[in-house]
Amino acid sequence: MLARISVVMLNTYREAVRAKVLHGLFALSLATAGYCIVVGQFASGAAARALSNLGAASMALYGVFVAIVLSATALHREIDLKTLFPILARPISRSEYVLGKYLGTLSTLACFVLGNACVFLCALAATGPTPVWQPLAAAGASVGVGAVIAWRAPSLRSVAPAVSALVLLIAGAWLSSHAPDDRRVLITAAALTICEVAVVSGIALLFSSFSSPFLTAVFTFGVFIVGRSASTLAKLPVRVFGQLIHDAAELLSRVVPNLMLYVPERALLSGEGIGSGPGAYVALAVAHTLGWAVALLACACLLFRRRDLA
Repeated sequence: MLARISVVMLNTYREAVRAKVLHGLFALSLATAGYCIVVGQFASGAAARALSNLGAASMALYGVFVAIVLSATALHREIDLKTLFPILARPISRSEYVLGKYLGTLSTLACFVLGNACVFLCALAATGPTPVWQPLAAAGASVGVGAVIAWRAPSLRSVAPAVSALVLLIAGAWLSSHAPDDRRVLITAAALTICEVAVVSGIALLFSSFSSPFLTAVFTFGVFIVGRSASTLAKLPVRVFGQLIHDAAELLSRVVPNLMLYVPERALLSGEGIGSGPGAYVALAVAHTLGWAVALLACACLLFRRRDLA
């Protein structure tokens, strides 16, 4: 079972990592990092703080967008190209196939988010006393490591971006040691963004198991908006909106995942707040993500098993 799931996962990762939308948004992330550096220069000595805040927000925004696009088209593309039928003719169940698709998409999203975190960590290093050539050299070295892997081991070519991102993440974290709080904000925000895109990807996969890509994207984006507003919906005043709307909004906030859990206040991300640190909060977010991911995947597998693919 695990072998069959891993094969689907790796194939999905290889296909998704070559998606043009992924490359386009990563280029946009580079441009955003440059914009954050420029904005930081006008922040009255708080360049690192401005960059970490904008970087955390952009990582979440780009990650969710990629999650919706990749997950909404993951199943439909295989059905539309008729490549799903020879796969299901082999000894693999539909549930295993859906699980492999989800894990492959999630691996791509994790690689994308870590790549974004690397960019902003290197930009954070450039805002301090670290010479600009050092983060640039680290970026070049990480790309070189990926190129060597792709050249010497063609079978691992798809894994090269993940290795490059990991190398650059370590280098960026080391070079940005002059701003420990802002570095912690970016790293914690990246971990929470991976958790959020895991839930969003599960929602999109659930809708794509019975709907078209366009409707899947619309429904997923709608759930994302509601999930980001869950805390507000649960507290709508009865005097202003009435009892019916208040009860309906409170019920809706309990049905959809509370995605505001993944965008906490800066004090909690940096560890400046009173109480538990960011590690305990990330652990809570991971548990929340696992619960929703299991429930969403179970529903997606059940619906996809009953779907008529003819």
